[in-house]
Amino acid sequence: MENVVLTIHLLLALSLIGVVLLQRSEGGGLGLGGGGGGDGVMSGRSAASALSKVTWILAIGFIITSLSLTIIAANNTAGSSVVDRLTTTDPAQEGTTPLLPNLELVLPPTEEDAAPLVPSAD
Repeated sequence: MENVVLTIHLLLALSLIGVVLLQRSEGGGLGLGGGGGGDGVMSGRSAASALSKVTWILAIGFIITSLSLTIIAANNTAGSSVVDRLTTTDPAQEGTTPLLPNLELVLPPTEEDAAPLVPSAD
């Protein structure tokens, strides 16, 4: 299900980019911007062009698929934490086996542990 919604989401995103790039930059897109330039009075109630209607439809679809993907991702990870993912349960063994190897911390030797560099003259 997630792959279907993701595919639709990507197609909507690419379509939205294409439709926005096809619109005029003189204020024809979504009724925003200025640049009337004597073509008549620009009002907020002017009829929307076909491209702006398509832009709104694609934008609403994009938002819906974004929310759907967020909900699906939240449901897939519900109840699990990062710490739970670090261990795996093997039916052949009791308990859990860490996915990461046991790493030991190796510290440099201190002055008491270090052997003398110059042999003593005993």
